[in-house]
Amino acid sequence: MKLKSIAVALSAAALMLSSNVFAADFPTKAVSLVVPWPAGGGTDILMRIVADNASKRLGQPVVVVNQPGASGSIALRDVANGDRSGHTISMIATGFITEQYGSPNAPTLEEFKVLAFVGTDPTVIAAGPSSGFESLEDLVAKAKDEPGKLRNASPGGTSAVAVALIESLLGIKLTNVPYSGTAPVVQAVLSGETQTGTPSVTEIASQHQAGEAKILAVASSERHFMAPDVPTFKELGYPIVYGTMRAMVAPADVDPDAAKVLEKVLLETLSDPSFQQTAKDAGFSISPMPGAEATTFFQNLDKEIYPILLDGGLVKVRQK
Repeated sequence: MKLKSIAVALSAAALMLSSNVFAADFPTKAVSLVVPWPAGGGTDILMRIVADNASKRLGQPVVVVNQPGASGSIALRDVANGDRSGHTISMIATGFITEQYGSPNAPTLEEFKVLAFVGTDPTVIAAGPSSGFESLEDLVAKAKDEPGKLRNASPGGTSAVAVALIESLLGIKLTNVPYSGTAPVVQAVLSGETQTGTPSVTEIASQHQAGEAKILAVASSERHFMAPDVPTFKELGYPIVYGTMRAMVAPADVDPDAAKVLEKVLLETLSDPSFQQTAKDAGFSISPMPGAEATTFFQNLDKEIYPILLDGGLVKVRQK
Protein backbone atom coordinates (compact mmCIF):
# COMPACT_ATOMS: atom_id res chain seq x y z
CA MET A 1 0.00 0.00 0.00
CA LYS A 2 2.88 2.29 0.87
CA LEU A 3 4.63 1.51 -2.41
CA LYS A 4 1.41 2.27 -4.29
CA SER A 5 1.14 5.67 -2.56
CA ILE A 6 4.71 6.47 -3.47
CA ALA A 7 4.06 5.48 -7.09
CA VAL A 8 0.97 7.70 -7.24
CA ALA A 9 2.90 10.62 -5.73
CA LEU A 10 5.76 10.16 -8.21
CA SER A 11 3.30 9.97 -11.08
CA ALA A 12 1.59 13.20 -10.01
CA ALA A 13 4.95 14.92 -9.62
CA ALA A 14 5.94 13.79 -13.10
CA LEU A 15 2.74 15.22 -14.54
CA MET A 16 3.33 18.56 -12.81
CA LEU A 17 6.91 18.61 -14.01
CA SER A 18 5.94 17.88 -17.61
CA SER A 19 3.31 20.61 -17.44
CA ASN A 20 5.82 23.14 -16.12
CA VAL A 21 8.38 22.12 -18.73
CA PHE A 22 5.80 22.63 -21.49
CA ALA A 23 4.90 26.08 -20.17
CA ALA A 24 8.57 26.99 -19.94
CA ASP A 25 9.39 25.61 -23.40
CA PHE A 26 6.36 26.93 -25.26
CA PRO A 27 6.56 27.87 -28.04
CA THR A 28 9.01 25.39 -29.53
CA LYS A 29 8.54 26.68 -33.07
CA ALA A 30 6.92 29.52 -35.01
CA VAL A 31 3.31 30.33 -34.14
CA SER A 32 0.91 30.62 -37.08
CA LEU A 33 -1.61 33.45 -36.83
CA VAL A 34 -4.35 32.52 -39.27
CA VAL A 35 -6.14 35.58 -40.65
CA PRO A 36 -9.41 34.50 -42.29
CA TRP A 37 -9.38 37.41 -44.74
CA PRO A 38 -7.31 38.43 -47.78
CA ALA A 39 -4.08 40.37 -47.44
CA GLY A 40 -4.38 44.15 -47.53
CA GLY A 41 -7.59 44.60 -45.52
CA GLY A 42 -7.86 46.27 -42.12
CA THR A 43 -7.84 43.04 -40.12
CA ASP A 44 -4.81 41.77 -42.02
CA ILE A 45 -2.89 45.00 -41.39
CA LEU A 46 -3.70 44.99 -37.67
CA MET A 47 -2.83 41.31 -37.24
CA ARG A 48 0.55 41.88 -38.88
CA ILE A 49 1.26 44.64 -36.37
CA VAL A 50 0.23 42.28 -33.55
CA ALA A 51 2.35 39.45 -34.97
CA ASP A 52 5.44 41.61 -35.33
CA ASN A 53 5.25 42.90 -31.76
CA ALA A 54 4.22 39.59 -30.15
CA SER A 55 7.16 37.82 -31.82
CA LYS A 56 9.58 39.91 -29.77
CA ARG A 57 8.01 38.75 -26.50
CA LEU A 58 7.28 35.15 -27.46
CA GLY A 59 10.80 34.21 -28.49
CA GLN A 60 9.57 32.65 -31.72
CA PRO A 61 8.21 34.22 -34.92
CA VAL A 62 4.47 34.79 -35.18
CA VAL A 63 3.71 34.24 -38.85
CA VAL A 64 0.55 35.61 -40.47
CA VAL A 65 -1.18 33.11 -42.76
CA ASN A 66 -4.03 34.52 -44.88
CA GLN A 67 -6.81 32.01 -45.51
CA PRO A 68 -9.86 33.82 -46.95
CA GLY A 69 -13.14 32.24 -47.93
CA ALA A 70 -16.76 31.90 -46.83
CA SER A 71 -16.64 35.08 -44.75
CA GLY A 72 -13.89 33.62 -42.60
CA SER A 73 -15.67 30.36 -41.77
CA ILE A 74 -13.28 28.04 -43.63
CA ALA A 75 -10.17 29.23 -41.82
CA LEU A 76 -11.85 29.39 -38.42
CA ARG A 77 -13.25 25.88 -38.84
CA ASP A 78 -9.74 24.62 -39.65
CA VAL A 79 -8.30 26.35 -36.58
CA ALA A 80 -11.07 25.09 -34.28
CA ASN A 81 -10.44 21.51 -35.43
CA GLY A 82 -6.68 21.84 -35.72
CA ASP A 83 -3.49 22.01 -33.70
CA ARG A 84 -4.05 21.99 -29.92
CA SER A 85 -0.45 22.72 -28.94
CA GLY A 86 -0.94 26.51 -29.13
CA HIS A 87 1.21 26.92 -32.21
CA THR A 88 -1.80 27.87 -34.35
CA ILE A 89 -4.04 30.75 -33.31
CA SER A 90 -6.48 33.02 -35.11
CA MET A 91 -8.79 35.95 -34.57
CA ILE A 92 -12.53 36.48 -34.58
CA ALA A 93 -14.52 39.64 -35.17
CA THR A 94 -18.12 40.73 -34.86
CA GLY A 95 -18.94 39.06 -38.17
CA PHE A 96 -18.04 35.71 -36.65
CA ILE A 97 -21.24 35.96 -34.59
CA THR A 98 -23.23 36.48 -37.78
CA GLU A 99 -21.67 33.62 -39.69
CA GLN A 100 -22.52 30.98 -37.08
CA TYR A 101 -26.20 31.64 -37.86
CA GLY A 102 -25.70 31.79 -41.62
CA SER A 103 -23.75 28.61 -42.29
CA PRO A 104 -23.92 25.14 -40.71
CA ASN A 105 -20.18 24.82 -41.36
CA ALA A 106 -19.24 27.95 -39.41
CA PRO A 107 -17.79 27.30 -35.94
CA THR A 108 -19.39 28.73 -32.81
CA LEU A 109 -17.90 30.67 -29.90
CA GLU A 110 -17.88 27.52 -27.75
CA GLU A 111 -15.33 25.97 -30.11
CA PHE A 112 -12.68 28.56 -29.20
CA LYS A 113 -10.62 29.68 -26.25
CA VAL A 114 -10.65 33.48 -26.30
CA LEU A 115 -7.15 34.71 -25.46
CA ALA A 116 -7.57 38.48 -25.51
CA PHE A 117 -9.83 41.25 -26.80
CA VAL A 118 -8.06 43.59 -29.21
CA GLY A 119 -10.31 46.57 -29.92
CA THR A 120 -13.14 48.02 -32.01
CA ASP A 121 -13.24 49.80 -35.38
CA PRO A 122 -16.56 51.45 -36.26
CA THR A 123 -18.36 50.63 -39.49
CA VAL A 124 -18.95 53.38 -42.06
CA ILE A 125 -21.02 53.78 -45.17
CA ALA A 126 -18.90 55.23 -47.94
CA ALA A 127 -19.67 56.29 -51.51
CA GLY A 128 -17.54 56.22 -54.64
CA PRO A 129 -16.79 59.27 -56.83
CA SER A 130 -19.25 58.21 -59.54
CA SER A 131 -22.17 57.87 -57.10
CA GLY A 132 -22.74 61.62 -56.83
CA PHE A 133 -23.42 61.33 -53.10
CA GLU A 134 -22.04 64.14 -50.97
CA SER A 135 -23.98 63.34 -47.81
CA LEU A 136 -25.98 60.62 -46.11
CA GLU A 137 -29.08 62.66 -46.92
CA ASP A 138 -28.28 62.30 -50.65
CA LEU A 139 -28.04 58.53 -50.31
CA VAL A 140 -31.27 58.23 -48.33
CA ALA A 141 -33.18 60.34 -50.87
CA LYS A 142 -31.92 58.25 -53.79
CA ALA A 143 -32.53 54.95 -52.02
CA LYS A 144 -36.11 55.93 -51.18
CA ASP A 145 -36.77 57.03 -54.75
CA GLU A 146 -35.41 53.78 -56.17
CA PRO A 147 -35.67 51.02 -53.51
CA GLY A 148 -33.18 48.20 -54.04
CA LYS A 149 -31.41 49.84 -56.98
CA LEU A 150 -28.34 51.06 -55.11
CA ARG A 151 -25.61 48.42 -54.85
CA ASN A 152 -23.67 48.19 -51.58
CA ALA A 153 -20.39 46.28 -51.30
CA SER A 154 -20.08 44.17 -48.17
CA PRO A 155 -17.60 41.55 -46.94
CA GLY A 156 -20.40 39.90 -44.96
CA GLY A 157 -20.22 39.28 -41.24
CA THR A 158 -19.99 42.57 -39.35
CA SER A 159 -20.87 44.52 -42.46
CA ALA A 160 -24.01 42.44 -43.05
CA VAL A 161 -25.34 43.36 -39.61
CA ALA A 162 -24.41 47.00 -40.20
CA VAL A 163 -26.35 47.02 -43.47
CA ALA A 164 -29.39 45.49 -41.74
CA LEU A 165 -29.24 48.24 -39.09
CA ILE A 166 -28.79 50.98 -41.70
CA GLU A 167 -31.71 49.74 -43.81
CA SER A 168 -33.96 49.41 -40.78
CA LEU A 169 -33.21 52.75 -39.12
CA LEU A 170 -32.89 54.82 -42.32
CA GLY A 171 -35.97 53.24 -43.89
CA ILE A 172 -34.19 52.26 -47.11
CA LYS A 173 -33.46 49.12 -49.12
CA LEU A 174 -30.05 48.41 -50.65
CA THR A 175 -28.88 45.52 -52.81
CA ASN A 176 -26.08 43.95 -50.82
CA VAL A 177 -23.23 42.63 -53.00
CA PRO A 178 -20.92 40.16 -51.17
CA TYR A 179 -17.13 40.31 -51.50
CA SER A 180 -14.41 38.06 -50.07
CA GLY A 181 -12.88 40.75 -47.87
CA THR A 182 -12.67 44.45 -47.15
CA ALA A 183 -9.90 45.18 -49.67
CA PRO A 184 -12.18 44.07 -52.57
CA VAL A 185 -15.03 46.08 -51.00
CA VAL A 186 -12.97 49.27 -51.09
CA GLN A 187 -11.94 48.57 -54.67
CA ALA A 188 -15.59 48.04 -55.68
CA VAL A 189 -16.49 51.45 -54.24
CA LEU A 190 -13.57 53.22 -55.90
CA SER A 191 -14.21 51.64 -59.31
CA GLY A 192 -17.94 52.35 -59.29
CA GLU A 193 -18.81 48.67 -59.37
CA THR A 194 -21.06 49.51 -56.43
CA GLN A 195 -22.36 52.91 -55.38
CA THR A 196 -21.58 52.38 -51.69
CA GLY A 197 -19.70 50.09 -49.32
CA THR A 198 -19.77 49.30 -45.61
CA PRO A 199 -16.21 48.56 -44.42
CA SER A 200 -14.73 49.78 -41.16
CA VAL A 201 -13.44 53.35 -40.97
CA THR A 202 -9.83 52.16 -40.92
CA GLU A 203 -10.15 50.37 -44.22
CA ILE A 204 -11.26 53.36 -46.28
CA ALA A 205 -10.05 56.40 -44.30
CA SER A 206 -6.99 56.98 -46.51
CA GLN A 207 -9.13 56.95 -49.67
CA HIS A 208 -11.52 59.40 -47.99
CA GLN A 209 -8.64 61.69 -47.07
CA ALA A 210 -7.32 61.52 -50.64
CA GLY A 211 -10.74 62.40 -52.12
CA GLU A 212 -11.03 59.03 -53.88
CA ALA A 213 -14.10 58.06 -51.84
CA LYS A 214 -16.42 59.83 -49.42
CA ILE A 215 -17.38 58.47 -46.03
CA LEU A 216 -20.96 59.61 -45.45
CA ALA A 217 -21.36 58.57 -41.81
CA VAL A 218 -19.51 56.62 -39.13
CA ALA A 219 -21.22 54.23 -36.69
CA SER A 220 -19.51 55.36 -33.49
CA SER A 221 -20.51 57.33 -30.42
CA GLU A 222 -18.18 60.17 -31.43
CA ARG A 223 -16.28 61.25 -34.53
CA HIS A 224 -13.32 59.06 -35.41
CA PHE A 225 -9.77 60.42 -35.31
CA MET A 226 -9.11 59.04 -38.82
CA ALA A 227 -12.05 60.98 -40.30
CA PRO A 228 -12.86 63.90 -37.99
CA ASP A 229 -14.79 65.71 -40.74
CA VAL A 230 -17.34 62.89 -41.00
CA PRO A 231 -20.48 63.04 -38.84
CA THR A 232 -21.65 60.05 -36.84
CA PHE A 233 -24.98 58.41 -37.61
CA LYS A 234 -26.09 59.65 -34.18
CA GLU A 235 -25.34 63.26 -35.17
CA LEU A 236 -27.54 62.76 -38.22
CA GLY A 237 -30.43 61.40 -36.16
CA TYR A 238 -29.85 57.64 -36.46
CA PRO A 239 -28.77 55.74 -33.28
CA ILE A 240 -26.32 53.38 -34.97
CA VAL A 241 -23.17 52.49 -33.01
CA TYR A 242 -21.56 49.38 -34.43
CA GLY A 243 -18.29 48.05 -35.77
CA THR A 244 -15.63 45.38 -36.06
CA MET A 245 -14.76 44.06 -32.60
CA ARG A 246 -11.73 41.77 -32.71
CA ALA A 247 -10.31 39.12 -30.37
CA MET A 248 -7.50 36.56 -30.51
CA VAL A 249 -8.48 32.89 -30.19
CA ALA A 250 -7.15 29.33 -30.06
CA PRO A 251 -9.02 26.00 -30.24
CA ALA A 252 -11.27 25.43 -27.22
CA ASP A 253 -9.16 22.51 -25.99
CA VAL A 254 -5.78 24.17 -26.55
CA ASP A 255 -3.14 23.12 -24.02
CA PRO A 256 -3.93 25.26 -20.95
CA ASP A 257 -0.27 26.05 -20.26
CA ALA A 258 0.24 27.27 -23.82
CA ALA A 259 -2.96 29.31 -23.54
CA LYS A 260 -1.62 31.06 -20.42
CA VAL A 261 1.60 31.97 -22.20
CA LEU A 262 -0.27 33.25 -25.25
CA GLU A 263 -2.73 35.31 -23.20
CA LYS A 264 0.10 36.87 -21.17
CA VAL A 265 2.15 37.74 -24.25
CA LEU A 266 -0.84 39.09 -26.18
CA LEU A 267 -2.03 41.27 -23.29
CA GLU A 268 1.50 42.63 -22.78
CA THR A 269 1.72 43.35 -26.50
CA LEU A 270 -1.69 45.02 -26.75
CA SER A 271 -1.04 47.12 -23.62
CA ASP A 272 2.36 48.36 -24.75
CA PRO A 273 2.25 52.14 -25.45
CA SER A 274 4.59 51.78 -28.41
CA PHE A 275 2.38 49.12 -29.99
CA GLN A 276 -0.74 51.18 -29.33
CA GLN A 277 0.80 54.20 -31.03
CA THR A 278 1.81 52.12 -34.05
CA ALA A 279 -1.73 50.75 -34.24
CA LYS A 280 -3.24 54.22 -33.89
CA ASP A 281 -0.99 55.55 -36.65
CA ALA A 282 -2.46 52.82 -38.85
CA GLY A 283 -5.98 53.84 -37.79
CA PHE A 284 -6.84 51.27 -35.13
CA SER A 285 -8.30 51.76 -31.66
CA ILE A 286 -6.86 49.29 -29.12
CA SER A 287 -8.68 48.37 -25.91
CA PRO A 288 -7.17 45.12 -24.53
CA MET A 289 -9.19 42.81 -22.33
CA PRO A 290 -8.25 39.42 -20.75
CA GLY A 291 -9.64 36.21 -22.20
CA ALA A 292 -12.36 35.60 -19.59
CA GLU A 293 -13.73 39.13 -19.90
CA ALA A 294 -13.53 38.96 -23.68
CA THR A 295 -15.48 35.68 -23.68
CA THR A 296 -18.27 37.29 -21.64
CA PHE A 297 -18.19 40.31 -23.95
CA PHE A 298 -18.75 38.16 -27.05
CA GLN A 299 -21.42 36.09 -25.34
CA ASN A 300 -23.35 39.28 -24.56
CA LEU A 301 -22.74 40.57 -28.08
CA ASP A 302 -24.25 37.35 -29.43
CA LYS A 303 -27.41 37.99 -27.39
CA GLU A 304 -27.65 41.57 -28.69
CA ILE A 305 -27.03 40.76 -32.35
CA TYR A 306 -29.26 37.68 -32.66
CA PRO A 307 -32.61 39.57 -32.70
CA ILE A 308 -31.25 41.90 -35.41
CA LEU A 309 -30.19 38.94 -37.51
CA LEU A 310 -33.53 37.26 -36.97
CA ASP A 311 -35.49 40.36 -38.00
CA GLY A 312 -33.27 40.77 -41.06
CA GLY A 313 -33.83 37.19 -42.20
CA LEU A 314 -30.14 36.36 -41.66
CA VAL A 315 -30.67 33.39 -39.32
CA LYS A 316 -30.48 30.29 -41.51
CA VAL A 317 -29.21 27.74 -38.97
CA ARG A 318 -29.02 27.32 -35.17
CA GLN A 319 -32.26 29.25 -34.69
CA LYS A 320 -33.07 29.82 -31.02
